[in-house]
Formats: sequence, structure tokens, C-alpha cells
Amino acid sequence: MEDLISVAAFQEELLQLSTPLSALDLPLLDAHGATLASDMLVDEKVVIKNGQKIDSTQIALAASLGLDRLPCRPHPRVVIISAGDDLVEPGSKLANDDDEYESNSWFLTTFVREAGAHAFRVHTIPETAEQLKLVVEDQLVRADLIVISGESGDESFDLIRSVISELGEIKVVTPKLEESSKHGFGLIGPDKTPVVTLPGDPIAAYISFELFVRPMIRTMLGASTIHRPSVKAALEKPIASAPGVRSYIRAILAEDGKSVVPLENQDEQSTLSDANAFIAVSESDTSLKTGDQVTVVVLERRYI
Repeated sequence: MEDLISVAAFQEELLQLSTPLSALDLPLLDAHGATLASDMLVDEKVVIKNGQKIDSTQIALAASLGLDRLPCRPHPRVVIISAGDDLVEPGSKLANDDDEYESNSWFLTTFVREAGAHAFRVHTIPETAEQLKLVVEDQLVRADLIVISGESGDESFDLIRSVISELGEIKVVTPKLEESSKHGFGLIGPDKTPVVTLPGDPIAAYISFELFVRPMIRTMLGASTIHRPSVKAALEKPIASAPGVRSYIRAILAEDGKSVVPLENQDEQSTLSDANAFIAVSESDTSLKTGDQVTVVVLERRYI
């Protein structure tokens, strides 16, 4: 039986699997978008800090100082796999009522890129243990991290768990997270590559990626900030949450950052693209009133 685990404890366990990648001396243009691996000094003054993402202005600064290379953490290579015999590639026809279009790998691949890593989407969808094992073993050679998800009802979780358990040491937990389910994680293959399995439900997979996988990628990058920023804002509508679990309510944070509106129909996938923030509701809060100050995780810094 899988263990129940708090969100914070699960984050910590996953971060222990994630270490900053070894620094490389990269040519200036290749360094663009990477993370600086050591402080850049001019006359003993720090002009670019270790862990900072290198942008165009910093490339120009380095060039003006006569530097043609910078010490950087390379972009982690993250392999995205979806598995399950009811999953169908978009563009194909659904054969029966049990089939569903595979969407997780598409958003996870682009999400990985947005987090600062190189993403490799596996285009085939393994349906059997033998197929999945071959795919995972084939991808290990280029992966710094492997992320696997299954069908929306998690019917393929046991298939995924059995296969990766053959390749390394895997632990299964259920985070104390509303509307979430089982997650697997561990180290597999000869190089002890980190692997994480996410719920098949797209909304649950999105939230789990934000909370658990994105910080792993940021750690591998050696980034100075691992987690999204958060602010306090006034709640514009009351919300309810299940006791004993954390909830992350998709919401719209106002332009001035002072108030936040929870989106309607939290069970609809469209809330993922509409939201620019999460309202983080603790395990002890089951009812929040209009005007309450709440913790808001900022997903996009469009306004503040």
C-alpha cells in the first residue's frame, strides 16, 4: 500500500533526487538562456549572480568585458512518456468509448521547455510492459530526468510502476493533495536517472508538475529560485476545500496583485489556460470567506 505524504515532504524527497548539473564553459550565444554557474565579477563587484538565467543584456555585458565563454549549467534533458492501451494520438480516430486522446505528453513537453529544460517527447505510446520497458531503456541514454503519465483514470499506473520497478528502486506515494492520486518516483538505470510518474488526469498532472517536477528542473539548472513566487491577496469569492489535504485553486490575480478571483468550474481543463495563479489552501482551511487574505502562487508575472 502506498504511503500518504504531505506536499512539502514529497517536494523535499524529489529535490533530494535532483542535483545541479555539472557546469560547462559555453560560447556566449550557447549560454543564452542557461544558468550561470558562478558569480561574474568586475573589479571584485558581482555583476551577474550565480544561479541567474543569462539573458541578452548579460551576453552583451560579457562580450563588452572581452569574454567569449561563460560557465553555465546546461539545460536538463527531460524525456516525456505517456503509456496506456486506451491512449490515442491526436489526429487519429478513437476506436471505442474507452479510448481517449493523449494530451499529457504534449503539455508536459512544452511545460518542460517553459521551465528551462530540453524536452524530448516519445512519439510512440507503449501499451504493454514489454513495449514500455524498451522505450524507457532506449531513452535512458539521453535523459537527466524521465516523466511518465498514463490514462486519465490511472488504469495504466500499475503497468508503469511494474516496469520502472524492474529498472531501479521505486517508491509509491499519494500526496495529501485534493483530487490527486498515486505518484511513483525513484532512480533507474545504470546512471541512477531520476524518474517521476504523474497522475493521468490532465488537471492533476498539471498541478503535480507545477508542485513537484518544475522544482526538480530548476534545481538541476542550478537556478537561484526553485519555486514560484507567492503573494498575499484578498479573496473576492468564498471557496471551500476538503479537510486534511492541500488544494490549489486555479484563479485570476488582479493587475495590482491585491485581490484574487477563483475560477468557476474547477473540474474543467480550460481553467489551466485561463488561470494566472493558484490559491494555495492549507490542510486546515475548509472554508474561506470573501475578503480573507490568502496565499497566491503566481504562475505568470504578467501584472506584478
